[in-house]
Amino acid sequence: MILFFVAVCFGCSVWGQPRVSDSAWRSDVKTVTLTRSGVELEAPVLTLGKGERMLLQFDILADEAENLRYTIAHCDADWRRDELEPYDFMNGFESGEIENIEFSFTTLRPFIHYHQMIPAKYTDFTHSGNYVVYIVNEIGDTLLSRRFWVSETGVKVEAELARPYDGMDITKRQEVDVLIKNSETRDNNSFIQQLRPEYERILLQQNGREDNIRWLEFSGYDGAALCYRFRQSNIFYGGNTFRYFDCSNLRSPMYNIVRIEEYGGEVFAMVRPEENRSKKHYLNDKTLNGGMKVNVWDRQNKALQADYVWVNISLPMAQPWLDKSVYVVGQLTDWKLDSTSRMDYVPEYKAYVKRLLLKQGYYSYLLIVKNHDLRNNGIEQSATEWLEGDHWETPNQYTIFVYHREPSDRADRLIAVRRIQ
Repeated sequence: MILFFVAVCFGCSVWGQPRVSDSAWRSDVKTVTLTRSGVELEAPVLTLGKGERMLLQFDILADEAENLRYTIAHCDADWRRDELEPYDFMNGFESGEIENIEFSFTTLRPFIHYHQMIPAKYTDFTHSGNYVVYIVNEIGDTLLSRRFWVSETGVKVEAELARPYDGMDITKRQEVDVLIKNSETRDNNSFIQQLRPEYERILLQQNGREDNIRWLEFSGYDGAALCYRFRQSNIFYGGNTFRYFDCSNLRSPMYNIVRIEEYGGEVFAMVRPEENRSKKHYLNDKTLNGGMKVNVWDRQNKALQADYVWVNISLPMAQPWLDKSVYVVGQLTDWKLDSTSRMDYVPEYKAYVKRLLLKQGYYSYLLIVKNHDLRNNGIEQSATEWLEGDHWETPNQYTIFVYHREPSDRADRLIAVRRIQ
């Protein structure tokens, strides 16, 4: 089955391609991070022509190392493989061996830590857009995929965070208005001669969430600038500040960890039982907005000496919802709403529970509710209203991706990336 997937990813035409996501196809692959070199806790966005590189890191829970390779591919704005060949989007080789392999030590659970700078030395990207890096083993099985972006600087993005233009639910929702204008530097290699709404696509993302991502609607011109504002697609429910816990210290419980136990050669950490925050007043608290950070208090090398812990998250509830599912959503679950993040209701405990095997560190997340009641089809709903509550004040981070494609282009260009909070 995995070999079939690899064939689909690397051999099929663009038509019918599956969408690429941040995924791991083996349960022993853990703690995958892809960051711009020297920059933690931000999405991996590189600037075209700057020679920037990324650091890919991941662990495999095993005693013996494997020979692994990485392969880079270009995608369209919808994260489907496009028709570009490697020589169309980069100078140098698009694949190579994972060269840096290290073994854990002083940990209860052994693992192999892999890390690799991407792209390789003396290699650079020549085309902007969406990219994906695959990790493949000797027999061709794909272990994981991670997405990243290469952006141009040819246009200027102005953005404003405001209350909703329609005057509805102004205490719960946030509106992000966007203005796209050309760069004032005409000698820029990525300068766009003319911005036209039929050539541009604007994507807006709240934190790292995939369930409420939006393509913005063009609303008009402001001189030569393109306006994307005063539309329903610009409005997001605010949600709440992220929940978080710290399992950096296994000798003494830290923030929101109420108990740590060790038996059977494994460590278990119990997170303080969660509560329904939807009826509570908003309380501002700075977190990582769904991010995570590996950390260990009593060891020197966090990459190799941070242990793996079974973290138990629980949400007490007298009765389960029959038409809704609850998910633990953040970087710790790759922002997915699937079986890896779904909480199960245990009648014995009268609670929703989720157990995750995580590396020691700091983790933030939301409890997202997915409604399966089809009677609400077509009516916009908030995935956070049932357990988190929605607040205008929530310090969400919004990322704006500006894609450009003219009729003669063979692939989408990413001409700007802007973050606001």
